[in-house]
Amino acid sequence: MSQMSQSKRMFFTLFLNTSFLLLFCVFLVLHFQSYEHVFLRNKTNNNNRNFVSGVTDDEDCKSFHSLSDYKAKCFYLKSNNPCVTQGYVDYLYIFYCKIGNFPLLGHTLLFLWLLVLFYLLANTASEYFCPSLDNLSKVLRLSPTIAGVTLLSLGNGANDVFATLVSFKGNGTQGIGFNTVLGGASFISCVVVGIISISVRHREIRVQKSALIRDVCFLLFVLVCLFSVFINGEINVVVAVGFCLMYVVYVAIVYVTSSKRKGVCDEDDVDYGDSRIHGNGNDLDVPLLGFMEKGMVQVHSNSNGLQECEFKIEKNISCCEKSSIFRMLLYVLDMPLYLPRRLTIPVVCEEKWSKAYAVSSAILSPLLLAFLWIPYKENSFSNSSSLIVYGIGLLVGIILGVTAIFTTEASNPPRKFLLPWLAAGFMMSVTWSYISAQELVGLLVSLGFICGVNPSILGLTVLAWGNSIGDLVTNLTMALNGGPEGAQIAISGCYAGPIFNTVVGLGLSLVTSTWSEYPSSIVIPRDPYLWETLAFLVVGLIWALVVLIRRDMKLDGMLGGGLLAIYFISLILRLTQTLGSLQFKDILV
Repeated sequence: MSQMSQSKRMFFTLFLNTSFLLLFCVFLVLHFQSYEHVFLRNKTNNNNRNFVSGVTDDEDCKSFHSLSDYKAKCFYLKSNNPCVTQGYVDYLYIFYCKIGNFPLLGHTLLFLWLLVLFYLLANTASEYFCPSLDNLSKVLRLSPTIAGVTLLSLGNGANDVFATLVSFKGNGTQGIGFNTVLGGASFISCVVVGIISISVRHREIRVQKSALIRDVCFLLFVLVCLFSVFINGEINVVVAVGFCLMYVVYVAIVYVTSSKRKGVCDEDDVDYGDSRIHGNGNDLDVPLLGFMEKGMVQVHSNSNGLQECEFKIEKNISCCEKSSIFRMLLYVLDMPLYLPRRLTIPVVCEEKWSKAYAVSSAILSPLLLAFLWIPYKENSFSNSSSLIVYGIGLLVGIILGVTAIFTTEASNPPRKFLLPWLAAGFMMSVTWSYISAQELVGLLVSLGFICGVNPSILGLTVLAWGNSIGDLVTNLTMALNGGPEGAQIAISGCYAGPIFNTVVGLGLSLVTSTWSEYPSSIVIPRDPYLWETLAFLVVGLIWALVVLIRRDMKLDGMLGGGLLAIYFISLILRLTQTLGSLQFKDILV
């Protein structure tokens, strides 16, 4: 990796951290000016059956946008329940009541916060969540095939899965979840595959026919099942569990097909260009996240079998490293987003091991969980139930901290009881990812309400693009630099990823939603725009399947150009409908 790319990434990270500091200062000013309103005052308990609209109390908020004065809008927000489902922060109150006289400043601050949340979600997955999964797959001694389609697929799709789960948890934000998953699948299977095909069109690269047909056909089958759910208009917990279990079927199919190929290709030593996986499991030149990971973390195994992590988001600098003052300034600027997670997420990688951080994470992680367990409305030390929860969290934290002091060494991470540390790192990574995803979805819903845009279109575009841009960069780099094997791996990831996100992400979300309504079913209104997105996704998959088979599985310009055309036609049509120039419902009549 070039020094220039490292510097660009470093300064981008510093920009995000500096933005976070600025936003945090603004938030503190607003917080102390009006403590009771910056956080959500209460949350409506509407029925979970409203599956498309981003507005939780539409009847009460119909007149909001007709108000021209920001002061009137502020008074409306103070006098009524929240108009939209949000995260921990009441963005509507901040936008209209605190900086309503400066809308440009408000939009700028919300946009910067959106970038910070995207970074926080992706960086947590890459630096903490993925290494925990890598180490867990090593400790559990999972085969590369099974690890790739279970734990490691979860690592690759963590952003999408958490965002989908959060969107289904909120009242009236489930449309964001559907559109995010389908929008992400469309982006990866059309845009990413299309760009890869065009980029390698002169190399005469052929992809493996059996693997591609397996993945594309299974994804088509999943989409047909999802379409049947849309047609039926409702789903119960049994069907939701069945939909989620389809991934078990996919894992079994992958295992059987990979086992049959053992006689042709020795899995103990598979050469992927510059990247190799050796069957003994003690020498991983690339992470087990396989070749679909976000390009952030590399994992190596040392002679003792303990994995070492190398974080590619380096905190080094090129020209100014000699200045200790400048280096200290950069270190301070890098702390706001790094330190809270480092103090609460156990990290047992060889190179990143720190006993002080390990003890602090053992003490503080139960307190963080206790804080999140209590609704903010009740998060007061004068509340007896809150004191009990905090007391339990503090007691558990002290016990775990003392245990960590006496059972760990300063020089090396634990070896005897590694699994509990990995499980704790996994759990706290999930916690931070969930917090980030919840706030991200809440911000998108608020932005949609402020701009008068349906939050679903933001899920289809902004959230889907933000979660999928890492796949574009990583898979394209693999295809360009990894030779034919790299292209094969990149294309496989472009279809295996959407399968996981659709089946597991949507499946778990539907299970949680239907479980809360058991034994009743939840109603899914027939949204023609969602059907349209699904239809274009199916067209893109069929186009890829037909063109590849007819052109001897070659990645060429016809494949890529067609996929890009399909995606942009779908996107332009959806944006046109959103702007009101064309109504899909009128076409159906």
